[in-house]
Amino acid sequence: MRWISPAALTRRGMLNMNRRNVDYIARYNDRSAYPLVDNKLKTKLVAEEYDVATPALRQVVSQQHQISHFRERVADLNGFAIKPAKGSGGKGILVITRREDDSFIKASGAAVSLRHLERHLSNILAGLYSLGGSPDVAIVEDLIQCSSALTDYSFQGVPDIRIIVFRGYPVMAMLRLATRASDGKANLHQGAIGVGIDIATGRSLNAVQFNRPVKTHPDTGLALEHIHIEDWHTMLVMASRCYEATGLGYMGADLVLDQNSGPTLLELNARPGLAIQMANGKGLLPRLKYIESLKRTHLTPEARVEYAMSIFSHSGNLSAPLQTSYQKPVYA
Repeated sequence: MRWISPAALTRRGMLNMNRRNVDYIARYNDRSAYPLVDNKLKTKLVAEEYDVATPALRQVVSQQHQISHFRERVADLNGFAIKPAKGSGGKGILVITRREDDSFIKASGAAVSLRHLERHLSNILAGLYSLGGSPDVAIVEDLIQCSSALTDYSFQGVPDIRIIVFRGYPVMAMLRLATRASDGKANLHQGAIGVGIDIATGRSLNAVQFNRPVKTHPDTGLALEHIHIEDWHTMLVMASRCYEATGLGYMGADLVLDQNSGPTLLELNARPGLAIQMANGKGLLPRLKYIESLKRTHLTPEARVEYAMSIFSHSGNLSAPLQTSYQKPVYA
């Protein structure tokens, strides 16, 4: 086991939790905007206003008596996802991939009954998975059909891409791959793999599981060093648009690559974790400070993305801000 001192981490630009909370979350995130990202239903509605695609909404269950209509609402769906609107960390999300007679098959391959799903909906309404245990709302969405380019890299679950957005600029990204240890969920704390993604190219960098470097997926056996995210520029623009949509200066945007719909937003996070730094092998702090040092920021999501791609290449070194990177830059 190798250890590294706090001083060495600081020299490498690693952002710690206290500094994240005080200097970035508290400073740049107005608490009045939190309900927009802490509630998946509100996130979906505001995202649509800013042309950010989300999974199609099939049903909103807000009261117990509505559960009786659940069966007819999903009668024509082979797969769907049930989510608590105010859940966090993937808790309470139930993914059904197909149906066999009267049984519903989960991503893990386990079969559950209609009664089980109805009980799950009831638990969501009771606040079993919500932040603070407050009463919640359940949403039923279309199932994401993961792009074939990424499906093989993940074990059962749908891989997603976390992009850290600061003042509207995408500053760091990682691909999260489900494993057997994570029970098919793309949650790093439960054992999913985090693969750093180069902002400039959309190509994979380092990979970690349980905070330790890995070269191959433990369940699929595939190497993780040659992954390339399709529609990468589009994903970055979608993440950047969420800045206008929410007003949050520091957040994480979680997207997936759907086989049919392309880049799709799953959710936003006003308190994104810090493991993304380990996946990238670089600290967030230099990039955040770089954006803070800009005298004039770019007005449009497209301009911010082009700028970020030009300066946050994994192989590049940050120096003075490039205030005139383009022939016709747009500034606020």
